[in-house]
Amino acid sequence: MFDYAQEFELLARAYEQSGGNPQELQNQQQGLLVVSGNHILGKQDIPGLVIEGESLSDGAQAKILVKAHTHIAQPVHLCFGVLPVEGVQRIVADFILEEDARATFLAHCMFPNAVKVQHIMTGTINIGSQARMEYSETHYHGELGGVEVLPTISANIGPGGVYISTFKLIDGAAGKVRLDYDAAVQERGVVELYAKIYGKHLDDITVRESIALNGDNARGLAKSRIVLRECAKAEVLGEVVGNGPHTRGHVDCMEIVQGKHAKASALPCLKVVDDTAKLTHEAAIGSVDKRQVETLMARGLSEQEAVDVIVKGILK
Repeated sequence: MFDYAQEFELLARAYEQSGGNPQELQNQQQGLLVVSGNHILGKQDIPGLVIEGESLSDGAQAKILVKAHTHIAQPVHLCFGVLPVEGVQRIVADFILEEDARATFLAHCMFPNAVKVQHIMTGTINIGSQARMEYSETHYHGELGGVEVLPTISANIGPGGVYISTFKLIDGAAGKVRLDYDAAVQERGVVELYAKIYGKHLDDITVRESIALNGDNARGLAKSRIVLRECAKAEVLGEVVGNGPHTRGHVDCMEIVQGKHAKASALPCLKVVDDTAKLTHEAAIGSVDKRQVETLMARGLSEQEAVDVIVKGILK
């Protein structure tokens, strides 16, 4: 028999290791969804927020609705994890923010013991007119690199809507990461996509972000910061398409390589359909500043400790 209380306690410990406050998982004033493997351990609605969840054979599906003109003051907490060394977790999530709705979501994904774990997320996001959604996703992995993180996100931002997404994976070995994000932005809408990943050992990272600026005065930003050491490798594919008039888009990629065997590539792609659109990009691949490393080592840190301090500053 599955012990929900014990599983919740173990997941709360992993949540704390990932930087979260376990007390947030029991705050009745905040929206909440907690999924361990394919078990929904907790779900909490608040006025204006409706969360529908259902267990699947290999994960869970959820529909998260913020009703029109609802402005949720406190963050909605989403907690996903696989605690055993092996397993598959498939999350199917639909986010809907109706007209003039506003909400911030803090998602923590924890796989602290992973040897062979897959986390597959398929998400659709619909931002209504003048609505605003901020989604911050923090991952915590073990040091064995036995995780595959495979999210596919499709977002539609309505007129005057705002969608800001941050993916952060700094602690533990990343394993295999495949971010695949698409966003379509209507008139006066804004989308900002951020990715911050620290790759180590044999980590294999691909970040693909595509933004279609379809409406008049739509805005888009795809910004990634990737740091690699040892034999890790990464490829960043950033695309912005200026379909609408007076649209503005920017792709910004920086990759830091530490060591002879790490590999990095950046492929920005800009497409202008309307001649009033303005799209720009910048990409940089370099190494950690040796003077900064030497300064920290002179203060008592080892070389690797010094590099970690600098890297976490870059990814902060």
